[in-house]
Amino acid sequence: MASSKTDTKPDASSNPPSPVSFSEALSERYLSYALSTITSRSLPDVRDGLKPVQRRLIYAMRLLRLNPNAGYKKCARVVGDVIGKYHPHGDTAVYDALVRLAQDFAQRYPLIDGQGNFGNVDGDNPAAMRYTESRLTLVAEYLMQGLDEDAVDFRDTYDSEDSEPVVMPSNFPHLLANGAQGIAVGMATSIPPHHVGELCDAALHIIKKPDCSVAELVDYVQGPDFPTGGTLVEDKQTIINAYETGRGSLRLRAKYEVERLKGGSYQIVITEVPYQVQKSKLIEKIAELILSKKTQLIGDVSDESAEDVRIVIEPRSRNVDPDVLMASLFKFTDLESRVSFNMNVLDANNIPRVMSLKEILCAFLDHRQVVLQRRTRNRLGQIERRLEVLGGLMVAYLNVDEVIRIVRFEDHPKKELIARFDLTEVQAEAILNLRLRALNKLEEVEIRREQEALSEEKARLDALMADAALQWQHITTELEDVRQTFGRGKGQGRRTRILGAPSDAELDESALVEKEPITVILSARGWVRAMRGHGVTPESVKYKEGDSGAFLLACQTTDKLLVVAADGRAYTLSADKLPGGRGFGEPLSLTLDMASKAAIVTVIVVQEGKQLLLASDDGRGFIAPQSDLVAATRGGKQVMNPSEPAKLSVCRPVEGDHLAVVGQNRKLLIFPLSELPVMARGKGVMLQRYKDGGMTDAKTFNLEDGLTWPWGADKTRTEKDLLAWIGKRGAAGRMAPNGFPKSGKFDR
Repeated sequence: MASSKTDTKPDASSNPPSPVSFSEALSERYLSYALSTITSRSLPDVRDGLKPVQRRLIYAMRLLRLNPNAGYKKCARVVGDVIGKYHPHGDTAVYDALVRLAQDFAQRYPLIDGQGNFGNVDGDNPAAMRYTESRLTLVAEYLMQGLDEDAVDFRDTYDSEDSEPVVMPSNFPHLLANGAQGIAVGMATSIPPHHVGELCDAALHIIKKPDCSVAELVDYVQGPDFPTGGTLVEDKQTIINAYETGRGSLRLRAKYEVERLKGGSYQIVITEVPYQVQKSKLIEKIAELILSKKTQLIGDVSDESAEDVRIVIEPRSRNVDPDVLMASLFKFTDLESRVSFNMNVLDANNIPRVMSLKEILCAFLDHRQVVLQRRTRNRLGQIERRLEVLGGLMVAYLNVDEVIRIVRFEDHPKKELIARFDLTEVQAEAILNLRLRALNKLEEVEIRREQEALSEEKARLDALMADAALQWQHITTELEDVRQTFGRGKGQGRRTRILGAPSDAELDESALVEKEPITVILSARGWVRAMRGHGVTPESVKYKEGDSGAFLLACQTTDKLLVVAADGRAYTLSADKLPGGRGFGEPLSLTLDMASKAAIVTVIVVQEGKQLLLASDDGRGFIAPQSDLVAATRGGKQVMNPSEPAKLSVCRPVEGDHLAVVGQNRKLLIFPLSELPVMARGKGVMLQRYKDGGMTDAKTFNLEDGLTWPWGADKTRTEKDLLAWIGKRGAAGRMAPNGFPKSGKFDR
């Protein structure tokens, strides 16, 4: 007896899933998220220029019959329909998208007509959606023309209970006309708005000349056209490059006027601010510049805006050049902003890529051709069905008595009609659906007239489908209608002016900082202060008991000061940071981290491009650029390393072609300055040799002008016959001329 076996299948739940590494799983899921963000949220479609949430918004409003000539409905109702049927996201995000489509300062051609508070250019938030109302604009109607004529594909909504358009028919170049902003995962888009009339002109040029260049299109599309106006300051080649590559950056400035007032004064009135710049924050920034004294050109700023922008800027003095004042504001505020070009969009195959101006316009035109063909095929199908019905109605008209008999007495009138008159099912169904009252309206003339009209339309549409030239002619007519409706009417001209690039040397930056004359006072014990003005004399300055004057330096508050100490370190001071002239000031060590108690050799104003002579009392020295002595920290910078016990004793600006050195032995040596090295730091080279003692002083001068030294109480003497003292660097020199100061100093 054969034994039977029962086949048993293993339980699927008993087999664990195959192990997958964490990195692979994370990469796969993150890639899915990234693709979803790119294609379903952030990047617009090149064909209609809409993101999914925008497309769903205007489609939902269309179903609510919120046409331009209809009444308004609460935005809460619109947002609720969008969330419930098409876009399962937060209501805040959907309402924000609706608001942006209604803001005339954000959209060049708004798709939604809002009623209520939808925000303003100051950056104020819109009212809650339960208070605001909305309806579609004519632009939105143009975008959805042909939606009921099988112009585009539809897809199921997220819950498969309804359908939504994949893309709008878009009888309006919305992508470039209103622009787009979006940030996805790993990519972003930034497309500024443009003038629709210029876009239509460029598209018509492409139809006439398909092989045209982007440079030719820029003759029509001169540049972006922002809803808030402004002035574009870029040369044409930069604009062409941005449109050719799809990437770039253009400068946009506010528009302003100079209003002349009585007495020769004036005020500047800003009438247009750059795109997406909040007016309130702009005014705050200008006020901050005035308070912080970063510019001495502006006296006051006020906002006199009503419906139009009017920001009034008063200069501090009527002598201030208005162009220089505005140049300073362009530099430090958002009155000049950068408009980025990154024309990254989804193409017809839902693939993101950066397109040029021509590629975007060609994609729009190709989409219009596809829409035209689909609408034409849809209309041809309707005509064929109607002609079929009219053929059946003509049979019924010619045989009305027989038709009535069949309908009245036959058990299966439909089959009998088909068999008796050789009708189609559609024709028989149309006859059976006729009401009795309609029988008296069946007139041969009317039926034949409709047949002829439909036959003519069918022949015209068949010719259109067979001839691409006729299709482009039809698209040309549509573009001309769009141009005339939105780009050529009153008040529909270009808002943004386009000028060439401004001059690079239009702004003197030194005029932007408040400059005030001061006198820096440094005492022998290292106390420092600053008094206003340059009329300070040594006799008018008082010091602490036991202290005395060391340096008195006239400068400006904008100057940088160089403090050089005997230990060879150089320190940098900002003149505007010094304590005031009341009292005795404060110790220099509170401002600088002095490395030692070495005496201060000199305090001078830093001058770009100038050089200093540094020399120690052992007779060594070199020339150093002033810029190399400027220190970035409180601790200063070691610029000379004199050998102990020598000290740095001379620090003078280099002014001349020869150097005079005098020692404690009163011997004078003169040699060409070219024999000295230029160094940033070091010990230096031997200037003059001594058997006993060291160097007293050194000074640069022009040999042709002669060497000058103090003479008597308040006079000076200049010696031009110096041949006897000219020698080689490092020589001992000869005794100084008669009358040379006993102090051995070239200055008092």
